[in-house]
Amino acid sequence: MAEVTGAAEAAGAAEAVGVLGERAEERAGERGPRPEFAALDVPRRHRAREGLRGYGLIVAMWIRSTMTYRTSFLLSTFGNAAITLLDFVAISLMFSHVDVLGGFTLPEIALLYGSCSASLGLADLTLGNTDRIGARIRDGSLDTMLVRPVPVLAQVAADRFALRRLGRIAQGLGVLAWAISRLDLEWTAGKVLLVPVMVLAGAGIFGAVMVAGAAFQFLAGDAAEVQNSFTYGGCTMLQYPPTVFAKDLLRGVTFVVPLAFVNWLPALYVLGRPDPLGLPGWAAFLSPLVALAVFVPASLAWRAGVRSYRSTGS
Repeated sequence: MAEVTGAAEAAGAAEAVGVLGERAEERAGERGPRPEFAALDVPRRHRAREGLRGYGLIVAMWIRSTMTYRTSFLLSTFGNAAITLLDFVAISLMFSHVDVLGGFTLPEIALLYGSCSASLGLADLTLGNTDRIGARIRDGSLDTMLVRPVPVLAQVAADRFALRRLGRIAQGLGVLAWAISRLDLEWTAGKVLLVPVMVLAGAGIFGAVMVAGAAFQFLAGDAAEVQNSFTYGGCTMLQYPPTVFAKDLLRGVTFVVPLAFVNWLPALYVLGRPDPLGLPGWAAFLSPLVALAVFVPASLAWRAGVRSYRSTGS
């Protein structure tokens, strides 16, 4: 089965590369000779469009490869959801011995858990493979991405696109829906709007951290675990109420690496609870702006990393 799956993936990869190659030849005919690193030659105004187009082609190729064995896909997706759900099961078992944790009830912590898990799942689905950039730098396979007419970030993010990661998103949204159904709150228009914004903006913040971590690997060579400590480790921290952590840690994840905007600040507003650092209530609505503010330096760091890359020659 593994050999057949590998063959299907290889065939799909060849198909995607062929499509990219044909489009490269068409563009080369229109513009004339292109430099060695074509991905860096794309005009800035077209870079985002080219990136989305290339990302979509590669993702579609991996989805077709995955759907070749639907039963395997369903089992792996279910297994992914079940494994990640064990974290919430552990929290539930904790509440069989206590009524509150840091002043928060189980449904309130479920709101934190579900929103954070769904946000990380979305970021992991779209950009999670960026942590493999270190391996590509070491073995020289990044060179093949640099000569394609598609931004390198789009290729790295879409490489080996794992549709099974939908399992984490589904279980996160399921826990979030359960929490909302159990919470006795006075829902206003602002609170209703803030819940989906919290999930999407949180995914943007996690995505920016992933891009920044991938950029750091150009300098460090292999720092995937450093990146994961801020994403997976950060999500584990955000699953618990901020009241159980020290003030210095809260300041760090609010003003240095703004993970608190993923779900802590928006969730505190939804729950009607004050922020331990005394931030005003309107700070809960800053998550989209924070995601943009983090993504700008992360993207600049990524571009700097690509430009400083030196091939291994292999």
